[in-house]
Amino acid sequence: MATTPLRDQLAAWLPSARRRLRDLEVRPSVQHIGLVERVGDGVATISGLPLTRLDEMLLFEDGTPGLAVHVGESTVNCVLLGSGEGIVAGSRVHGTAEVFRVPVGEGLLGRVLDSTGQPLDDGPPIKAERHDPVDRPAPAIVDRDPVTRPLMTGLTVIDSMIPLGRGQRELIIGDRKTGKTAIAVDAIINQRASDLICIYAAVGQKTSAVSQVIEAVREYGAPERCIFVVGGADAPPGAQWITPYSACTMAEYFRDKGRDVLLVIDDLTHHAIIYRQLSLLLRRPPGREAYPGDVFYIHARLLERAANLSSDLGGSITALPIAETQAGNLTAYIPTNLISITDGQIYLEPKLFYEGQKPAVNVGMSVSRVGGQTQAPAIKRLAERLKLDYAQFLELEVFTRFGTMVDERTKARIEHGRRIRAILAQPEYRPLSVAEQVGLLLAVGERKLDDLPLDRVERFKAGLRDRLHESCPRACVHVDETGDISEPEQSDFLAAIDALLTELAPGQGAGG
Repeated sequence: MATTPLRDQLAAWLPSARRRLRDLEVRPSVQHIGLVERVGDGVATISGLPLTRLDEMLLFEDGTPGLAVHVGESTVNCVLLGSGEGIVAGSRVHGTAEVFRVPVGEGLLGRVLDSTGQPLDDGPPIKAERHDPVDRPAPAIVDRDPVTRPLMTGLTVIDSMIPLGRGQRELIIGDRKTGKTAIAVDAIINQRASDLICIYAAVGQKTSAVSQVIEAVREYGAPERCIFVVGGADAPPGAQWITPYSACTMAEYFRDKGRDVLLVIDDLTHHAIIYRQLSLLLRRPPGREAYPGDVFYIHARLLERAANLSSDLGGSITALPIAETQAGNLTAYIPTNLISITDGQIYLEPKLFYEGQKPAVNVGMSVSRVGGQTQAPAIKRLAERLKLDYAQFLELEVFTRFGTMVDERTKARIEHGRRIRAILAQPEYRPLSVAEQVGLLLAVGERKLDDLPLDRVERFKAGLRDRLHESCPRACVHVDETGDISEPEQSDFLAAIDALLTELAPGQGAGG
C-alpha cells in the first residue's frame, strides 16, 4: 500500500499552521518574583516584591511555602512553613497574591495533618471541599447565643463542679506533667457517644506524645469524627505558629454547617514561645519577658473565634486551650493573659498529682464562668453542696495532720470528705457516662459510702456501672439521653447502690 510522502504531509499542514499563528493573540505575562536576601532559623528577608500583602502566601523556587508577616518599604519578612533546606541568598520567590489557606471539609475527618493541611498518616491525598484562610475574624457579638448546652467531659470532678458548655473557652493550666493533656484527651474520648467533631492541635509537642494521643483516641474514642493537626517540635517554627489557626479554620467549616466542634490546643505556652522566637528573629521590639507587644492580641484573636453561634447561623466551637506554668505560678505573663481571655480555668496542682489524686484538679482555684446553666439537671441538683463540702473537708484535713484532737462531728465530715475525694479520682481514658456520674453523686450525697471502708470505694466505683445497667437499664438510658432523673428512677438507682454496698460490706463474700 503506497504511503503519502512526508513532503506532501507538511505542505498540507503548513497553511493551517500559518493561519493559526496569524490569529494567535499575544499578551504580556506578569510574574511577581523577588529574591532572597537573608535566610535562617525559619525566617527569610526578601526584596523585589513591592506588591506583597500582609499574610500573603509566597512560594520559594524549591516549592517551600512562606507567609509574609512584615511588609516594609523595600523588603518583605516571611516565616517558612517548610524545611527550606534548599533556600539560599539569591533564591527566587514567587508572590501568589493569595492569603494563606488550608483545606477544609468532611474529607479531613479521621486524618492526621500538618499545619498546611498535608497528610502525615500515609493515607490518600486530602479531598477538600474548599480552601479557607487560616486567619479569619471572630463572629460578631450579635451573631452569638448564650452558652447553655452542656459539654460532658466524662470526668466527675469537672462535670459536677466546673461544668463546661458548648461554645465556651476553658483553659486547662498547670505545671509540666500534671495531666493537662490527659483531661483534654478524656474529653475527646467521651464524645464517642455524642455528635461533636473533635479537633486536636499539637503545637510544639514531641512526636511520641502526639502519637500517644492519637493512639488513645483511636482505641477508646471515635477517630472517624476527629482531626489531628500536628505542628510538632521538629516542624519549622512558622509551621508550629500557624497550627492553632489552621485547626480553628477547619473547625469553622463544621461550625458553619451547624455542627458542634471541640477544639483542643496543646499548648498555647509553646505557641507564645514560638511567636517570641520568630518576633526576635524578625527584629521586632521586645516587651515583657522578651515577648512582643501583640502576644495578648494574637491569642485573644484566636480564642475569640470559639463561640456559640445563633441557631440560624451555625453551630459552636468549644475551645480547650492548654497552658503550662512554672512552679505553679499563675501570675506569670502568658498564664495571666490566657486566664483573662478565657471563660474560666481548670487548674491542675502538682501536689495533688504526686499524692495520687488524678485528675489533679484544684477545685478551689478552678472556675467555670459560664456556671451551672450548662450543667445536666440531675448533676446540678446532686452537686449543689458537693463543692462546699469538699472545700470544708480540705481545710479540716490540714488540722488533723498535726494530730489535733477532733470531735465526732468533725471526724464524720472528714470521713465524708475522703469519700468525695475518692469518687472524684478517675483513671485515664475511662470517662463516665451521665448515669454513672449520677449514681456516684447519689451515693456520696446520700452518705451511702460513709460506712464503707475507704479501701473498698474503688471496688464500689468499678462495680457501679454494671449494677446500674443490670438493675435499671431504662433509667440509665433516660438519664444519659436527657441528663435528668425522675423520683422513681432515683429510687431505682438508690436500690441498686444499696444492693452493691451490701455485697461490699465487711464480712460479706465479695468484700472478703
